[in-house]
Amino acid sequence: MAGGRMQLELSRVVQGRSRLGVLKGLGRTGQHSLEVPGCLLYTHFGTVPHLTQDTLHTLRNLPSVTQVTLSNIAEHQEVLEEFKDGFRKFAGLHDTVVYCSLHDPATLCPTGYTTNKTVSVWGSGGRIELTVAKFMALQKTVQPDWYQSMADGETWQNSTSRKRVRKSVDRTLAHLDECLLVHQKSQELDGVEVFGVVEGGDILEERVRSARETAKRPVAGFCLDGLQTASMDQRLRTQLITAVNKELPEDKPRLLQGVGRPDEVLACVEAGVDLFESFFPFQVTERGCALCFSFDISPDPERAVLELSEEKDAAGDTKQNGDLNHDDQTQMTSFEINLKDKRYQDDFRPLVEGCGCYCCKNHQRAYLHHLLVTNELLAGVLLMIHNTSHYHGFFSALREALAKDKLDLLKTRIFNPLNFTDATKTGMKDGLCASRPHTG
Repeated sequence: MAGGRMQLELSRVVQGRSRLGVLKGLGRTGQHSLEVPGCLLYTHFGTVPHLTQDTLHTLRNLPSVTQVTLSNIAEHQEVLEEFKDGFRKFAGLHDTVVYCSLHDPATLCPTGYTTNKTVSVWGSGGRIELTVAKFMALQKTVQPDWYQSMADGETWQNSTSRKRVRKSVDRTLAHLDECLLVHQKSQELDGVEVFGVVEGGDILEERVRSARETAKRPVAGFCLDGLQTASMDQRLRTQLITAVNKELPEDKPRLLQGVGRPDEVLACVEAGVDLFESFFPFQVTERGCALCFSFDISPDPERAVLELSEEKDAAGDTKQNGDLNHDDQTQMTSFEINLKDKRYQDDFRPLVEGCGCYCCKNHQRAYLHHLLVTNELLAGVLLMIHNTSHYHGFFSALREALAKDKLDLLKTRIFNPLNFTDATKTGMKDGLCASRPHTG
């Protein structure tokens, strides 16, 4: 088996699906661990966007696993091969586990470029076509602690035909078998873990087949692909994830790709997902926005009153920014405020009352507004500090809620109608936001 040290220890399973525990034995030495449900640290070429390593490590609750993507790395293969000591040392990463995925989750890739033998990634220089041989050569060069197998993930659009979805599953399984064969013969990848990829588009039978066959392979965990925001509504996503997880072993982690919005994260955790990619704070930052949703499940009544007032302010903020499109990852969501708006030019409150991040301790909304409208680089730095801190704080609250039987309270906070505009309230039922109906 590839690797062999990664081990998921579950301490609780709530309502039969939501899993609380620790993923242990991470890294070449096995000394790292990651609490689940949890998320990975999103990076561009090993760096969290806008933040230096020193600035990043002033934040608390950072995950022990750093995600890098071949879409950022593939065009630098020759340089990394000449360097010889792997991507971790090349990028100056210290005391972290490196996970290598295929695509950047914050960027939708063009479709129509996959063949029976190749997949394509898109870097700054354009398209790079990967065979299994080139894909595995890249893994040997990167020297990650774990990586996802090569996969045909071009079936996330709901107009994809059943025949194309079936072909995607077949190709992905064939790629996995080839990757495992090369991996097991490679000295450079000794001790490195492989995650198999579950495809199947929006077709239940193909999802189940993909999961069942992938689970037969000697993989350390599973990536659930093609379920990202904008690909389908949450009810269908939950149905597919629930069916897939019934086919997967309980003692191996499940990583969901392309889903980061807090309401969707909660629904997917309830369906049995363990790990997520933390690209959502970056997307919010790029919009010039700040995360402001509440996830405090403490019983402090004074704190509750304060946060209720904050939520009312945030609800008023988002309403004035127009209708929100929850299917479009580039559009503002109801969990954030747009600091470019003129109303913040004389708002001297922190982004979030009580937030302990550097930005909220030292600066006001008015200052962030000024930085944004004058296109100062510091705006991205301060927003990324806050958004990263807030998002990882949400995951800490999620684990606490599972441990203390307060998941319903957390859901009440996240799905508070004050967090949503009138347009997004429509269709909210059972904790799920309305989105476009499934037509596949």
